Amino acid sequence: MKTQNLSRRDFLKNMGVVGGGGLLLSSLPLLHAYAQKKEKDVAGSKARLAIIGTGSRGMYHINHLLQIPHAEIVAICDIYQPHLDNAAKLCPKAKQYKDYNDAINAPDVDGILISTPLHQHAPISIAGLKAGKHVFCEKSMARTIEQCKEMYEVYKESGKVLYIGLQRLFDPKYLKALELIQNGTIGEIVGLRNFWYRNNDWRRPVPEPSLEKQINWRLYRESSGGLMTELASHQLQMGTWVNKSLPDYITGFGDILFWKDGREVYDSVSVIYHYSNGLRMTFESIISNKHYGMDEQVLGHKGTLELAQGLLYMENPKPAPGIQQLINQIEHKVFDSIPFAGPSWVPETASKAVGEPILDNIQTHDGSNTTGAAVDDGSLALVSAYCTSVITGESMPMLVEEAYYASVLALLGNKAMEERSVIEFPKEYEIPYL
Repeated sequence: MKTQNLSRRDFLKNMGVVGGGGLLLSSLPLLHAYAQKKEKDVAGSKARLAIIGTGSRGMYHINHLLQIPHAEIVAICDIYQPHLDNAAKLCPKAKQYKDYNDAINAPDVDGILISTPLHQHAPISIAGLKAGKHVFCEKSMARTIEQCKEMYEVYKESGKVLYIGLQRLFDPKYLKALELIQNGTIGEIVGLRNFWYRNNDWRRPVPEPSLEKQINWRLYRESSGGLMTELASHQLQMGTWVNKSLPDYITGFGDILFWKDGREVYDSVSVIYHYSNGLRMTFESIISNKHYGMDEQVLGHKGTLELAQGLLYMENPKPAPGIQQLINQIEHKVFDSIPFAGPSWVPETASKAVGEPILDNIQTHDGSNTTGAAVDDGSLALVSAYCTSVITGESMPMLVEEAYYASVLALLGNKAMEERSVIEFPKEYEIPYL
């Protein structure tokens, strides 16, 4: 199988975007286009995959893989028999394994897809890369910062492909938002806000007590980084996407506020990432109130992007048509008598402007059209791109580095909360990228 690691500059040169003026600010949108172009080159070939971990997320990926013409599931692996049985119903021809080493070393396996609990990500990924297999691993990258670094170094030495399951890198509305940021549509960036609110206990039913930590692994520190690794890791990519730098220090607060059921990870977190230029990026999550849902917001002095919603709000929106302005004036009683005196201060109320969709017409991965934010979140496109890379052996620049920093920032957020301190980004965990 052909193996080729493209440098970022060579990749951009091949795409026709490097000239005398240097590199574009971000190549992420081009990487997405590159992946779609490469899919045409692998028509008729198959990426032979082993799925390691066939629980809910593993089944999600299996359903996507069954839609991808250049993918073939040849092996499934799980230590929990009911999960393995469910996967076998969708993949009756796939060989079944209980030990991931056996699945990795099977001669008919080209690449592996890992959807196991977080603490198993690094050991299985490293074993796969050292065995000469391409690897797709769900987010976050690893349970500890040290494991993230080791996994990255093994990947660089292996010459194999590594993908991490951060699908926003392939979500059309996020990629379009990057273009709007880069072309100055929303002006100078003055704030990055991330939040993710839910109202459930994150607990799954356990058939017998001995399986508690195996099934509810997200609730225990040995196997989980809690809200930071499960949710924040998706959203913390914004720091490198938008500010193109690492925070100089981090602080935050975490508590078990509501779900006091024996869990060890926080159910309420608030973290602040401070950058040397004065910009701050925040992440907040509460899982006992879902009113505000989730979003990533980029605040510029000219406008605001709500990335999850796929909406753009300008600070000074275009004037409404004349008749609409008249109606607005009547509704707000501007023709009433104007008092000679009034309060010296009035509250600053939130804008009621209607956001504009940043994508009016989106072509989805299967070629159909949709509008606004109602589109695949990038998961299908990401897995499809991985299958293409398994066939070609070509690593896509920046994908691993994006995932590495998102994972490390999430883990540093946990460290700051656990230590109740302000911590600096450790220099020893910087990697070439920014």
